[in-house]
Amino acid sequence: MRIRGGRLPIGRNPAGASDEGASDEAASGEGTSAEGASAEGTSGEGTSGEGGSGESGSGESGSGDGQAAGGRGSAGTGTLSSPWARGAAALLAGALPALAFPAPGLWWFAYVALVPWLLLIRTAHSPRRAALDGWIGGIGFIIAVHHWLVPSLHVFIVLLAALLGLLWAPWGLLVSRLLGGSPSASRAVAAVVVVPSGWLMIELVRSWEGLGGPWGLLGASQWEVAPALRVASVGGVWLVSLLVLAVNTGAALLVADRAARTTAGVLLVVCALSVAAMWAWAPRPTDTGTVRIAVVQPGVVEGPGSVARRFDRGEELTRSLEGRGVDLVVWGESSIGAGAWERPETARRLAELSRRVGADLLVNVDARQTDGSGRSGIFKSAVLVGPDGPTGVRYDKMRLVPFGEYVPARSLLGWATSVGKAAGEDRLRGDRQVVMTLPDGARGLRIGPLVCFESAFPDMSRRLVRDGAQVIVAQSATSTFQDSWAPAQHASLGALRAAENGRPMVHATLTGISAAYGPRGERVGSPLGTDASAAEVFDLPLARGSTLYGRLGDWPVYGALAALAVLCAVEGLRALRRPAPGPPGPPARTAHGSPGRPGR
Repeated sequence: MRIRGGRLPIGRNPAGASDEGASDEAASGEGTSAEGASAEGTSGEGTSGEGGSGESGSGESGSGDGQAAGGRGSAGTGTLSSPWARGAAALLAGALPALAFPAPGLWWFAYVALVPWLLLIRTAHSPRRAALDGWIGGIGFIIAVHHWLVPSLHVFIVLLAALLGLLWAPWGLLVSRLLGGSPSASRAVAAVVVVPSGWLMIELVRSWEGLGGPWGLLGASQWEVAPALRVASVGGVWLVSLLVLAVNTGAALLVADRAARTTAGVLLVVCALSVAAMWAWAPRPTDTGTVRIAVVQPGVVEGPGSVARRFDRGEELTRSLEGRGVDLVVWGESSIGAGAWERPETARRLAELSRRVGADLLVNVDARQTDGSGRSGIFKSAVLVGPDGPTGVRYDKMRLVPFGEYVPARSLLGWATSVGKAAGEDRLRGDRQVVMTLPDGARGLRIGPLVCFESAFPDMSRRLVRDGAQVIVAQSATSTFQDSWAPAQHASLGALRAAENGRPMVHATLTGISAAYGPRGERVGSPLGTDASAAEVFDLPLARGSTLYGRLGDWPVYGALAALAVLCAVEGLRALRRPAPGPPGPPARTAHGSPGRPGR
């Protein structure tokens, strides 16, 4: 006879036999498919006081780890019964969100891309399996989003993914705990809040510069979606990530559990209404005119003498801007070679260009210099050049690319330079951000420079705006990854930084993609693609006023920390209230040994 939902028909066995039978069925996986377990109540309903959401999750009942994780043996049946097949499924499921980022750009896919991964984790038969599904999926995510680093890192990409993937192991436990089995209404609400909060902690940790910086934050996939950019103005990219994860979690509940569908539907409606409220009531920047900024993109220049020929091409393109009334001309990262910068002739040529165009030039040089504190070494610097030559206003890059511009723990990992394109010599870091003021001819425009992947850090652009920057300018060079997704991913970050701070942003590169965005994150003009060698003029709308993100900063991160703290507190209280196990009862007696039913 088959018992569904862990319940017995009329005429229950004694308590000890009932518990044992329910545990045996849960361990065997009979009738507990991913949906059957949820729909039929096999998650232990009747063994806990809240549909399996409370005491049952810690292994209190006799079902052991399977009940703690919530999957109840589903992993042991069907095509995912093999650990290798399940691992491959986790790897693929973790890689799916990469399709939402440029260059594929399937932004809408981000709202369901995590559903397969969530559904897989919730069927894990033990906490260990749930953590493993999280780890393997994290490896898939890191490799898929950063696959364009393979030519530079080679085998290091696998090591990096394996290390960073560990961040998703606790998240796997969290998903299994909250989505496993048949969640009650309260547990479904907790899942839609806490599962995204756990993901946000992963994004926060890996945003540390030493771990590669905040590249591939899930909220960044929404860079061209106007409502999402509005959300970014309220809580930055962090709030957009929370929104995307909340929708994925609600969608997973809709698919996985029939009993939780009403609650999940309500929660998804709440998400939509929240976005509508932010769209309607969040402060908007006020337009105050326009500024004309030109970007010079020389394009791909290779072969002997490429540095000098790239400078010549940049000079030629800058001359073409004469008479166009530009207020600033921006060259890309490393637009002037170290050797050229040391020659007086270079300063003379740049000053002559500034006079002809009638605007200052913001160039970028990777050369040995001395900073204000007297340190000498290789700095990557943004330098403002006027009609009389370099003005002395300079910004030294503060956050360096691991392996690309320095090798962490070089004494241990220095051998990386022999197997990849790691930096042969460490660059030095700047010690402060700089806001540059242009001459009166450009109406005293104040610009905030960033270099390369510094545009990925939300706090840096926010600091520049708080210090008075009217326009954020990022100088970049992604020529190493010219034929990959990297140029499009990098350029898209400008939309988020502009929307977060209510200020326009220019992203200037050597070889594309160069682009400009208005103070709401909207695209301005036509971007220069990776096949272009041209100078483009952008009429950027200026704005005043501050966004909520500009005022409040990273408050979604603190909210996520608070949600996780509340969960830990609730789980701790439940553990304290749980009665201590009593003395073991007498061993069960079979029918053959029962004095009431002599064996036959």
